[in-house]
Amino acid sequence: MTVREKLLILGTCASLGAGLLSGCAPIVDSRGNLPDPDAVLQVQPGIDDRSQVTKLLGSPSSLATFNDKTWYYISKKTSRVAFWTPDVLDQEVLMIKFDDTGVVSDMKVYGLENGHDITPDPNITPTYGRELTIVQQLLGNLGRFGGSGTGGNIFSPGGAGH
Repeated sequence: MTVREKLLILGTCASLGAGLLSGCAPIVDSRGNLPDPDAVLQVQPGIDDRSQVTKLLGSPSSLATFNDKTWYYISKKTSRVAFWTPDVLDQEVLMIKFDDTGVVSDMKVYGLENGHDITPDPNITPTYGRELTIVQQLLGNLGRFGGSGTGGNIFSPGGAGH
Protein backbone atom coordinates (compact mmCIF):
# COMPACT_ATOMS: atom_id res chain seq x y z
CA MET A 1 0.00 0.00 0.00
CA THR A 2 1.40 3.37 -0.97
CA VAL A 3 1.70 6.40 1.27
CA ARG A 4 -0.94 8.15 -0.81
CA GLU A 5 -3.44 5.31 -0.27
CA LYS A 6 -2.69 5.28 3.46
CA LEU A 7 -3.28 9.05 3.66
CA LEU A 8 -6.53 8.68 1.71
CA ILE A 9 -7.79 5.98 4.11
CA LEU A 10 -6.70 8.03 7.13
CA GLY A 11 -8.44 11.14 5.77
CA THR A 12 -11.61 9.18 5.07
CA CYS A 13 -11.62 7.71 8.59
CA ALA A 14 -11.04 11.15 10.10
CA SER A 15 -13.92 12.62 8.07
CA LEU A 16 -16.27 9.82 9.10
CA GLY A 17 -15.26 10.19 12.75
CA ALA A 18 -15.83 13.95 12.65
CA GLY A 19 -19.22 13.41 11.02
CA LEU A 20 -20.26 10.93 13.69
CA LEU A 21 -19.10 13.21 16.50
CA SER A 22 -20.93 16.20 15.05
CA GLY A 23 -24.17 14.26 15.49
CA CYS A 24 -23.45 14.31 19.22
CA ALA A 25 -23.27 18.10 19.44
CA PRO A 26 -26.12 19.56 21.53
CA ILE A 27 -28.91 21.38 19.72
CA VAL A 28 -30.21 24.39 21.66
CA ASP A 29 -33.84 25.25 20.94
CA SER A 30 -35.65 28.40 22.12
CA ARG A 31 -39.43 28.56 21.95
CA GLY A 32 -42.16 30.81 23.17
CA ASN A 33 -43.05 34.45 23.48
CA LEU A 34 -41.40 36.21 26.41
CA PRO A 35 -41.71 39.98 26.01
CA ASP A 36 -38.88 42.46 26.38
CA PRO A 37 -38.27 43.16 30.11
CA ASP A 38 -38.41 46.93 29.50
CA ALA A 39 -41.86 46.57 27.96
CA VAL A 40 -43.03 44.46 30.92
CA LEU A 41 -41.96 47.22 33.31
CA GLN A 42 -44.22 49.64 31.41
CA VAL A 43 -47.36 47.63 32.30
CA GLN A 44 -49.06 49.34 35.24
CA PRO A 45 -51.41 47.25 37.41
CA GLY A 46 -54.62 49.10 38.22
CA ILE A 47 -54.23 51.34 35.15
CA ASP A 48 -53.54 49.37 31.96
CA ASP A 49 -56.21 47.25 30.30
CA ARG A 50 -56.02 44.31 27.88
CA SER A 51 -55.62 46.44 24.77
CA GLN A 52 -52.73 48.39 26.33
CA VAL A 53 -51.04 45.14 27.43
CA THR A 54 -51.41 43.78 23.89
CA LYS A 55 -49.84 46.95 22.47
CA LEU A 56 -46.91 46.72 24.89
CA LEU A 57 -46.29 42.96 24.99
CA GLY A 58 -48.10 41.43 22.03
CA SER A 59 -50.45 38.47 22.14
CA PRO A 60 -50.07 36.01 25.01
CA SER A 61 -48.75 32.49 24.51
CA SER A 62 -51.74 31.05 26.34
CA LEU A 63 -54.92 31.96 28.22
CA ALA A 64 -56.21 30.42 31.44
CA THR A 65 -58.16 27.22 30.86
CA PHE A 66 -61.54 28.25 32.24
CA ASN A 67 -61.59 32.01 31.64
CA ASP A 68 -59.68 34.68 29.76
CA LYS A 69 -58.79 36.75 32.86
CA THR A 70 -55.27 35.31 33.10
CA TRP A 71 -52.74 35.62 30.30
CA TYR A 72 -49.46 33.72 30.09
CA TYR A 73 -46.33 34.66 28.16
CA ILE A 74 -44.16 31.52 28.08
CA SER A 75 -40.54 30.98 27.05
CA LYS A 76 -38.49 27.78 27.19
CA LYS A 77 -34.91 26.95 26.19
CA THR A 78 -33.88 23.30 25.82
CA SER A 79 -30.76 21.39 24.83
CA ARG A 80 -30.94 18.02 23.07
CA VAL A 81 -28.17 15.64 22.09
CA ALA A 82 -29.01 13.28 19.22
CA PHE A 83 -32.19 11.35 20.05
CA TRP A 84 -32.03 11.75 23.84
CA THR A 85 -34.75 13.49 25.84
CA PRO A 86 -34.19 17.27 25.85
CA ASP A 87 -32.88 18.98 29.01
CA VAL A 88 -34.63 22.21 30.01
CA LEU A 89 -31.98 24.93 30.34
CA ASP A 90 -34.27 27.85 31.17
CA GLN A 91 -37.98 28.52 31.44
CA GLU A 92 -39.88 31.70 32.26
CA VAL A 93 -43.58 32.39 32.53
CA LEU A 94 -45.03 35.89 32.84
CA MET A 95 -48.55 35.74 34.28
CA ILE A 96 -50.84 38.73 33.98
CA LYS A 97 -54.24 38.69 35.72
CA PHE A 98 -57.09 41.00 34.83
CA ASP A 99 -60.05 42.00 37.00
CA ASP A 100 -63.69 41.86 35.89
CA THR A 101 -63.36 45.22 34.10
CA GLY A 102 -60.32 44.05 32.07
CA VAL A 103 -57.72 46.07 33.99
CA VAL A 104 -54.44 44.47 35.10
CA SER A 105 -54.77 43.36 38.72
CA ASP A 106 -51.59 41.27 39.21
CA MET A 107 -48.36 40.30 37.47
CA LYS A 108 -45.86 37.56 38.39
CA VAL A 109 -42.82 35.96 36.78
CA TYR A 110 -42.17 32.27 37.34
CA GLY A 111 -38.83 30.65 36.57
CA LEU A 112 -37.51 27.14 36.11
CA GLU A 113 -37.28 26.74 39.89
CA ASN A 114 -41.08 27.13 40.16
CA GLY A 115 -41.82 24.27 37.78
CA HIS A 116 -42.78 20.79 38.93
CA ASP A 117 -42.54 17.52 37.03
CA ILE A 118 -45.80 15.62 36.98
CA THR A 119 -46.67 12.14 35.83
CA PRO A 120 -50.31 11.86 34.78
CA ASP A 121 -52.02 8.65 35.84
CA PRO A 122 -54.41 7.49 33.10
CA ASN A 123 -56.24 5.23 35.56
CA ILE A 124 -57.35 8.09 37.83
CA THR A 125 -59.32 10.33 35.46
CA PRO A 126 -62.99 9.30 35.46
CA THR A 127 -64.72 8.84 32.15
CA TYR A 128 -68.42 8.92 31.54
CA GLY A 129 -70.42 6.26 29.76
CA ARG A 130 -70.19 2.55 30.08
CA GLU A 131 -67.38 0.11 29.52
CA LEU A 132 -67.88 -2.22 26.57
CA THR A 133 -66.48 -5.67 26.04
CA ILE A 134 -64.57 -6.40 22.84
CA VAL A 135 -67.57 -8.28 21.41
CA GLN A 136 -69.86 -5.31 22.15
CA GLN A 137 -67.38 -2.95 20.49
CA LEU A 138 -67.08 -5.16 17.38
CA LEU A 139 -70.80 -5.80 17.01
CA GLY A 140 -72.07 -2.47 18.36
CA ASN A 141 -72.51 -0.77 14.98
CA LEU A 142 -74.32 -3.61 13.23
CA GLY A 143 -77.74 -2.42 12.12
CA ARG A 144 -77.08 1.24 12.91
CA PHE A 145 -76.46 2.29 9.33
CA GLY A 146 -78.41 1.86 6.15
CA GLY A 147 -81.84 2.84 7.44
CA SER A 148 -84.30 4.96 5.43
CA GLY A 149 -83.01 8.42 4.62
CA THR A 150 -79.36 7.48 4.98
CA GLY A 151 -78.79 6.35 1.42
CA GLY A 152 -78.91 2.68 2.22
CA ASN A 153 -76.27 0.07 1.69
CA ILE A 154 -74.51 0.28 -1.66
CA PHE A 155 -75.07 -3.45 -2.14
CA SER A 156 -78.79 -3.53 -1.32
CA PRO A 157 -81.55 -3.02 -3.88
CA GLY A 158 -82.26 0.69 -4.24
CA GLY A 159 -78.92 1.58 -2.62
CA ALA A 160 -76.30 3.92 -3.98
CA GLY A 161 -74.72 1.18 -6.06
CA HIS A 162 -77.76 0.74 -8.29
